[in-house]
Formats: sequence, structure tokens, C-alpha cells
Amino acid sequence: MDYYSFCLDAFSLAGQSMIHILFISRFTGKKQKVWHIVIYFFLLCMLEWLAGRFAITGLSGIGAFIELLILCGMSRFLLGNSGTLSWVAAVLAIYITQLSFGIINSAEAMAFPGLIGKPLLYPMLLLATLAAFAISAGSYKLVLKFLSLAEDSQTPYIGLLLFPGLFFFTAEQYILHTSYHIPPSTLSLAEAGKHTALLFLQILGLGALLCTLYAYRRICWGFQAQAALSSLSQASQAQKIYIAEAQLRYEQTKAFRHDIKNHLSVLDGLLKNGRLEEGRAYLEKLEITSSGLSFPYQTGNTVVDILLGEKLSLAEAEGIMVELSLLLPESCGIDDFDLCVIVANALDNAIHACQSVEGDKIIRITGERQGDFYLLTFENACSSKALPPAGIGLTNIRTVAEKYHGAMLTEKADLRFSLHVLLNISLHPESISGRKP
Repeated sequence: MDYYSFCLDAFSLAGQSMIHILFISRFTGKKQKVWHIVIYFFLLCMLEWLAGRFAITGLSGIGAFIELLILCGMSRFLLGNSGTLSWVAAVLAIYITQLSFGIINSAEAMAFPGLIGKPLLYPMLLLATLAAFAISAGSYKLVLKFLSLAEDSQTPYIGLLLFPGLFFFTAEQYILHTSYHIPPSTLSLAEAGKHTALLFLQILGLGALLCTLYAYRRICWGFQAQAALSSLSQASQAQKIYIAEAQLRYEQTKAFRHDIKNHLSVLDGLLKNGRLEEGRAYLEKLEITSSGLSFPYQTGNTVVDILLGEKLSLAEAEGIMVELSLLLPESCGIDDFDLCVIVANALDNAIHACQSVEGDKIIRITGERQGDFYLLTFENACSSKALPPAGIGLTNIRTVAEKYHGAMLTEKADLRFSLHVLLNISLHPESISGRKP
């Protein structure tokens, strides 16, 4: 190997080391370090040396697959990604690089045979290498635009990309090692046609990859929409139960109030006749009946009162202290169903967070009117661990807040988590009836 070829190979390996590690780190949302690139470059140099040393045994033919194993190991053990995610990221990184160089090889096979032995060949080879890296960088940018796992929202389905990625990767390796293993020194009409066809085939391969990633993203959106719809259906069924119970409680209260005059007449007769013990017993029965009609928490909204009674009784059974300072405004235009979606999901998350706390467990619920807006705040104790990604519950709360031209904000300070939900209560019900949570 001449000095120029050695320097060009070293430059190519250094460039691949950098773009592979940078792509994987951005693709998976992990932070890379300089020594990651250095280690990967050293391993690639060792692989290149072994491939040249033992070319007769066929090591050069499986070099790309060994490189795939190396990059997968870097992603798995140095960046801390899962096994499946590491495989997919490594396959995409190496396939795009090999595809970019394959496209340039097709162009070189048609343009460079006439430059062999001429000084112009050397700068053209360098420009071709830079062009391959430019194609790789542009392709990586498109991939990250279609698919980024930094928020961990699509990771459960990442295995769907593994087999299509391996197919593209293997097909490109076959093209490279059958058509460009030995650079052509002459160019016939048949060779020109073959390389033109391979050029378009590899461009189509890049397009097929991007279409696959786009389809994958749409599938993930479909899965997420289905999960959200299922959650909303369950929440809707639960809220219907709460509303039915509230209506039943209202009817019972109405009936009790209707009969209260009769009860007072009976009690008055017992007292006038000096039957004090019977009167006291009758009064205790009335107290028991009336207490069964009242709510442990009163916010001004019957449905929310029932929901709070159920959820906070579960919290108290877990040893969680509850503080409530909430008075909902009357005729605020907020549907009972939407209020229940906010309160139910917020309390479910708060109770779950308190269950993992060793020390004091507390949930604090407050409400405050601020002009045309009403601010609901849910505070709860939480562990010192980092917060998990937002789930379906918080997504549903945010959807309801946006429906009422409001917003949702979460924050974590020390061992306290706060959820703030701002709702516009000045909206007329008809102005939001067409919008669905």
C-alpha cells in the first residue's frame, strides 16, 4: 500500500469512527465522549489491518459484519443502550456509510478509469471520499428527522426495524464485494451499463430505507393512538360510573329531604310524650342515614366529590396524608368528564409515586382562580430517582388542558413533584363542544 492510500484509508476510518458514534448517540439520546470515538477508531484500525493481513482467508469479506458487532458492543456497553436498540442503531449507522461509499464507487467506476496514472486521480479520490461522507451526513440527518428515540417513546417497537435493516445491510455488502472489490482499470459499454444500474439500485436502496423508517414512525403513532384511545375508553367508562353514582346520591338526598318533615314530626311526637330513649335512637338513625348521603370531600362539584372520596380513601389506606383546599367555580363551562380525567389521572400518578417513598407520604390538592383561568395544582412526595417519560395519564391531562385553551406544567424539586393544570373557565361551552380530548 502506497503512502497516499494509507493516509486516505486512515482518514476514512477516522471519519467513520466519528460519524458512527455521533449518529448512535443522537439516535438513542445518549451522550457520547471523545474516548468512545478513539476506542472505536482503534478497533477499526485493528480490523483493517487484520483484513489486509489475512485477505486470503476471506476475513475481508466478513469485515463489515465484524465492524457491526464492534459498533453494537460500543452502543450496548459504553452508551448503555438496550440490546435490540444497539443492533438497530449499529445496522443503520454502518449501512448508511457503506451505501454512501457504494454510490460513490459506482460513480468512480464510470469516471475514474480514464484518470489512472494521472496526477488528477489523487485529488479526485479525496473529493470522492468527502462526497461519500457528505451523503452519509445528509442521510443521517434524514433518519434522525424521521426517527429519534431520545424520548424513549418508540423503543418498545424498535425491533420491527431490525430485520429490514439487516436485509438492506446484507444486500449492500453483496454489491460492494461482488462489483467493487477490485477497482476497474478500463470501462466498456457493458461495464458502464452495469455500474449505472448499480448506482440507481443503491439510490433506490436509500429511498427504501427512508420509506421504511417513515412507515415505522406511522406504525408507532398508530400504536400510541390505540393505547391512548383504550385509556380514554376506560376513563370514559369510569367517569360514567361516577356520574351515575352522583345522580343516584342526588336522588337519595332529594328523597330524604322530601321525607324530612315526616321524620321531624315523628321525633317531635316522641319528645312530647317523654319517650326520650326512643327519640334518641330515632335521631341516631337519622344521623346515620344523613351521613351516608354526604361526601367526605366537598368541592362544589358532585362528580368530583365522589371521585375524590374514592381515590383519597385509597391513598389514606396506603398511609398517605391528604391535604385538600379545592373549591370549583360554578357554571365554569368545564365538562364533568374532563374534570374527572384530570383529577383521576393526577391522583393515580400521585398515589403510585407515594407508594415508592420511604419517608413522609403526602398529597396536596389546591385550586385557585386567576381571572378567567382556574389553576389546579397536585403536589405529592416522590423518590429521588429521575422522572420516567410522560405516560398516557399526563398525555390525557395535557389534551384536556389544551381543549380549554390552557396548559399543563410538571416540575420536580427535591422530593416533591408538582403538576399544574391551567384551564380557561371563561369559554362558552359551545366554543369547545367541537373539540375532543
